Parts: sequence; C-alpha cells; structure tokens
Amino acid sequence: MNGEADAIDGDRYNTALVCHRWRFLACHPRLWLRVDRSVKDLSQPGVYPNIEMAVSAARPGDSILIAAGGSHRVSNIQIEKPLCLIGAGESPDDTTLICSRSSDSALEFMSTCKLANLTVRTELGCCLLHRSGKLTIDGCILQCESNPLDHLSYAIISTAGAAEVVSSALKTCNNGVSVVRTRIEGGAKAVLTSGTLSLQRVRVIYTRTSLFFWFEVEDCDKNTVEPASVELPIS
Repeated sequence: MNGEADAIDGDRYNTALVCHRWRFLACHPRLWLRVDRSVKDLSQPGVYPNIEMAVSAARPGDSILIAAGGSHRVSNIQIEKPLCLIGAGESPDDTTLICSRSSDSALEFMSTCKLANLTVRTELGCCLLHRSGKLTIDGCILQCESNPLDHLSYAIISTAGAAEVVSSALKTCNNGVSVVRTRIEGGAKAVLTSGTLSLQRVRVIYTRTSLFFWFEVEDCDKNTVEPASVELPIS
C-alpha cells in the first residue's frame, strides 16, 4: 500500500512540472493538503496555516503542498505515517523551512516519506532526522550553519538499522535514505549513520555555484559496517 501511494505521489508531482495547465489539474485542492501561512479562514478544507497542523491532519499516503514565498517555521516535527511534502515554488529556493536554534531537528521521520523541491535550513540541529522507513529526498537544498558544534553539524542523521520483520508482507520494506539531485551546504559533514546503515553509490555534480548529490544510505552486513559519520565535499 505504501509503495502504491509513493508511486501515485511521484506521478502527480512529475505531472505538475510539465506545464501550467497540468500543474493546475495536478494541484487541485481535492488531491492535496496545502500549507499557506496567509490563510485566515481555518474552515477551508485541506488548507492549514503551518506544517505541523497539516501533518497532524494528514492520512497515510497524503501529499502536502507547501506554499512558496517567505519561510515556514518547523521544530522537531515528527512524521509517523507515509507522507509526501512538496514545495509549491518553481525551485527549492522558493519554499524554505527554517528550524530554530533550540531544536534537535527540523523534521523527524518514522515512516516511509518523500521530500521534494524544498529548502530545509537549520541553525544548530540537523535538518532531517531519520528514525525508520524509507526516506526519499528529491531536488531539495539542505543547509546547516557553517561552523556548528561537531555533534550537530550534519544535514542528515539516520539512527535506523535493519528493518524489523513484522510479517512476510513487510519483509522487503527496508529502512534507508535516498538522496537525488540535492544540494547540501554548510556543516562539517553531510550524513551521520548508525546501526547497519552505510553510505553507498555516491555521485556528485559540480557546477559554478553548487554541488549536487546523489547517494543512498542502506542496510549492510552488520559484521562489516560500523556506525560512522560520512564526510562529503560540501560547498
């Protein structure tokens, strides 16, 4: 079920990028939950003034479209159901989530989720804390403070290990992080892993102003992999 929801969300997001007409159809209010800081009428169905309220109201498999312009404050928001969070702007710079200095993380994931077309910026804590499930980060920008404390200088922290087998149907549902065409800026290191997860298949594209990353954080043989911090060439 989660895989089907992810496929539907991905198709809807890709459809929205094709043209303005398709974007209008794909972004119909009945298909999305929306976050709009300027909303005054809280009785509007499916529209919320902040991300925390939208996440709380969402059902497993829902997509949340976050309005572009300005910034959205986030702090230790726990996501315990499969969701897709997508920035509504033309680029990830248009939709920024800002985490306050006193927070451990901006978003904390405990289920299979996807982030797309968003900028996540943190002053001290990590941008994304991955506890369990499969997290996909597609076309985003993760920004850390340039010189934070060593133990907080990570864009992504994953504490997940091998997936627990609850039934045969869940046997192939492994924990992990998949990063696609994402900029990682600031901080001493990009990723901190623990348990049996490790960094794999890293690709980096250098441009004049940015570095774009592709990589996976996946389960490996626990006898050969130690918990580690992963240092990538961050701009």
